Amino acid sequence: MGNSRVKVWPPRSRSVQDDWLAWMPAEKDGVFEAIRADFDTANSMLSVSLNDAFRQREEGALGQAQNQAGLLPDLFERLGLRVRAILGGLEQYNRHFGTLPNTAAVNPDFFRGATAQRTAWRSQLLAVILFAERSRFFHKLHTLAEIVEDSQQEFRAAAEEIADGASVNPAAHWQALEVLHYDLNTCLCESIVLLKSFLCALPNAELTAFQQELQAGLSRPPKSRISQHW
Repeated sequence: MGNSRVKVWPPRSRSVQDDWLAWMPAEKDGVFEAIRADFDTANSMLSVSLNDAFRQREEGALGQAQNQAGLLPDLFERLGLRVRAILGGLEQYNRHFGTLPNTAAVNPDFFRGATAQRTAWRSQLLAVILFAERSRFFHKLHTLAEIVEDSQQEFRAAAEEIADGASVNPAAHWQALEVLHYDLNTCLCESIVLLKSFLCALPNAELTAFQQELQAGLSRPPKSRISQHW
C-alpha cells in the first residue's frame, strides 16, 4: 500500500466564544488580521461618507447632502461584496475540504431593519431543527449573505430616492440608510467571528489553499444567493 496522508485537525474548542479568545499560529493570525483590516478600511470609508451626509443635512446643506447620498451606494456595495465574498469562500472551501467550525445561530436582536429581522427570525427557527453541524454552518452562511444582499438593494433604493430629490418621505429614507448600515455592520461582525472559528478549525497545512480560495472569491462576481443545499 502507498503512503497516505492523514489530515491533522486542530484541537476542537467548545464554543464560538472559545474560538474568539483562542490563540492562533502567526500564519493564521496574519490571514485573519489582513481580512479584518480590509473590512475595516471599506467600512471606515462608508461610515465617514455616511456621517458627512448626515452632518450636511443637519446643517441645512440639503443639496450637498443629496449629492453625498448619491455616492453612498457604491461604498455600501464595496463593503457588502467583500462580506459576501468571504462568506462564499468559506462555503466553497467547506464543500471541497470539509472544515467545520463552531457555529452560533443568527440572533434577530442584533438587527434593526424589518427585512433583516424577518430573515434572522426565520433562520433562528430553522436552526433549531438542523441537527447536523454542517447544515447549521451552511445555513448561517446563507442567512448572512441573504441579509447583506437585501440590505444592498434597499440601501441603493433609499439613497437614490434622496439623491434624485424624488423622495416623498426623506426622513424615512435617511433613517433607512442608518439602519441598513447598522445591519450590514452586524453581518460584517458575524462574518469576522465565523472566519475566526473557521481558521481555528482549519488544519495548518491547508492555510495556503484556503487563502487561494478567498482570493478567487474576491475576484469573481458573488452568487446572488449562497447555495442552500446543505
